[in-house]
Amino acid sequence: MQKDVARAAASRRANTYLRIGATLAIALLLQVYLHPAWGWAWAGAYTLCYAFENWVRGPTESAPTWRRLAAVVAPFITSAAFGAVSMALFASHIRFAPTLGGMLLAGALLNVVVVNAGNRLATLMAAAPHALYLLIAPFVAKAANPGANLADVLWFGAVLMIVSVTVASRTLSAALKAEADAKAEAERRRHEAEEAVAAKSAFVAMISHELRTPISAILAGAARLHSEVPEAGQKIHAQLIADAGGLMRTLLNDLLDLSRLDAGRMTVEQSAFNLRQALSDTLRLWRPEIARKGLKLRVQGAATLPRWVAGDAMRLKQVLNNLLSNAIKFTERGEITVVLHAQPSPEQVLLSIEVIDTGPGIPEAALPRLFAPFDQLNAAVVRQHGGSGLGLAISRELARLMGGDLTASSAPGHGAHFTLTTVFETAEAPRAEDEGRSITGLRVLVVDDHVVNRRAIELVLQPFGVDATLAESGEEALELLNAEVFDAVLMDVYMPGMDGREATRTLRAGSGPNRDTPVIAVTASATPKDWDACMAAGMNGHVAKPIDPAELFGALAQVLAGDASEAVTDAA
Repeated sequence: MQKDVARAAASRRANTYLRIGATLAIALLLQVYLHPAWGWAWAGAYTLCYAFENWVRGPTESAPTWRRLAAVVAPFITSAAFGAVSMALFASHIRFAPTLGGMLLAGALLNVVVVNAGNRLATLMAAAPHALYLLIAPFVAKAANPGANLADVLWFGAVLMIVSVTVASRTLSAALKAEADAKAEAERRRHEAEEAVAAKSAFVAMISHELRTPISAILAGAARLHSEVPEAGQKIHAQLIADAGGLMRTLLNDLLDLSRLDAGRMTVEQSAFNLRQALSDTLRLWRPEIARKGLKLRVQGAATLPRWVAGDAMRLKQVLNNLLSNAIKFTERGEITVVLHAQPSPEQVLLSIEVIDTGPGIPEAALPRLFAPFDQLNAAVVRQHGGSGLGLAISRELARLMGGDLTASSAPGHGAHFTLTTVFETAEAPRAEDEGRSITGLRVLVVDDHVVNRRAIELVLQPFGVDATLAESGEEALELLNAEVFDAVLMDVYMPGMDGREATRTLRAGSGPNRDTPVIAVTASATPKDWDACMAAGMNGHVAKPIDPAELFGALAQVLAGDASEAVTDAA
């Protein structure tokens, strides 16, 4: 009950300016046209009653009993004060004055219904005086006009008005209840949808974590087999395994990227890289495939690009790879044109990449859903070309994370035209000593609870000339780190018992020979939150599963170069 009273009071207080303004306007009109002696007195009395109502209907949690009772009765007093003017108008001999009185009562009743909708007690207390005035009005009109038989008809009008307002009040209450129920249902469904999305993201993360282990082994084993077997036929089989593993990794990465984008956890890095070299490497990767299909590749504007910028080279390559893959996939004859353009400024570089093909183009009806996840142009595309339908959706979101966008246009029969824009910061070329790094001869401790992962990382490290020692738990790793000297540690983050972060914290807190040895986190949960937790535990870098040899080489070279730089600084 107290909550209903408080809610009604808040609703009535919201109409304070309207109520006081209407009262003063009525008093002014009465003064101008009827010249009553009581007009302004009535306005003042109503204002005082309304002020008293607002005072007693303030916070009532700790108010005395009399004030809580007064808060319930106050609307009755205020309405009685307002409606009193109608009685004077009904008693007036001036033409149309009773009509004005009836209009005021009708308006007051409608206002009560609207303002107090959903609160029966407040509606009853505020409407009761007006209903009583309507029932008394015929008596007043009959007394003021004894010879007017029409005054008897006022009974019918009064009853009709009271019934109409009662029906309107119930109808409004039902509508408000239906609206509240609809909002509650919508909120429940929204909550269920959020839970479903969270469950889907958790499921994708869990499955991806489990799939990365066998994929890492497949890729590492296939690469090792391809490099060691002498027969051409066996090399073809090894390459087939590698291609299949690469396709699995691509699909898995797409699912992970989509999951991170849905959860708002996708970020782009800001590090200096050679823009020309990055684009050249990406285009060089696709030249054999383009030549195999008998197509031509035209590149325009490469010489106008700046060399060094700061941004996420990996994500830029990912988007460009997707655009080139689609262009090759859907183009049977002709050429693929890549137009490069940069607008440099003192602090930023706006990069534009256009990929234009001579394929069949994109139907106009399909353009609006081109960037929708899991959507393909039609069933024939899925049967002929495969794919998950995630590439363009992810590419557009990555482009927007990089400060740009990805758009598409097409005329059927004239090919597709994709335009990628990104924003990079200007950067300087790295120092000469940062280039040409080598990790040959390093002693690296590989820590992972899964034997497949340990063996896969060992296979990746061997071609670099790295001597790998394997440990299956955090406890075993600490024993080895206290007994031998290593150049770096590749530490799995999630392991049963002592996990990678706890092992790293223990290593940093000790006084063994590897206390300051660089530790690189190796995990499938490649999110910024995970990386921040790794850095807080004392780790120096990170690589994601399945292991990319180039990424692993870069991570080792980077942390070792940083370690060497710190050693030179300390010696100085």
